[in-house]
Amino acid sequence: MLKVNNLSVHYGVIEAVKDVSFEVNEGEIVSLIGANGAGKTTILQTLSGLNKPSKGEISFKGKNIHGIPPKKIVNNGISHVPEGRHVFSDMTVKENLEMGAFLRKDREEVKKDTARVFDRFPVLKERIGQDAATLSGGEQQMLAMGRALVSQPELLLLDEPSMGLAPLFIREIFSIIEDINKKGTTILLVEQNAKVALEISNRGYVLETGNIVISGTGKSLLESDEVQKAYLGG
Repeated sequence: MLKVNNLSVHYGVIEAVKDVSFEVNEGEIVSLIGANGAGKTTILQTLSGLNKPSKGEISFKGKNIHGIPPKKIVNNGISHVPEGRHVFSDMTVKENLEMGAFLRKDREEVKKDTARVFDRFPVLKERIGQDAATLSGGEQQMLAMGRALVSQPELLLLDEPSMGLAPLFIREIFSIIEDINKKGTTILLVEQNAKVALEISNRGYVLETGNIVISGTGKSLLESDEVQKAYLGG
């Protein structure tokens, strides 16, 4: 579904991502793990059109999306939930979800998808008229995910969905991610909580200073001595 070949990204003279290649197959959950500054967020931002690659190829469903505008990438079926959630704090829950459907014309289907979001995140329905700023961190994460789902993505990019959340909310968010995947959405996940991410992932890639240094199934990475020592406290 998604193929990345020899991707490099620069910030000025700094090469943040160096000749990275990986793929995400339809129906998978794939994790990118690594320390802060490894290049994980830069990769997601490049996939969603927010960064311009220095070189390399990015294809989605066989179509080149290298360097095309973010709006067109969303139209092609990729949605991005950024690190730190970035909900529209002065808008209500309902208005935030409407922003997720901004590019859609099928209003009746949008209503159905919004209803599905409320089925998946009942707390958002309870808070439908509240400003997003009044929600807890976990509720804002649910809203950011719900907003992305209203755009009908085939591939969902999730950047640090557990950041700043209490342990109870972390388990709930990851359970929801698994459910979203089981309902047909492919997921590329960037996550500092490597253990929980790999537990739900079909496959994973480990990044260090802009390079992929290890790859494998979620299970094999969980059992890897190198990964355990570096990321799992083993």
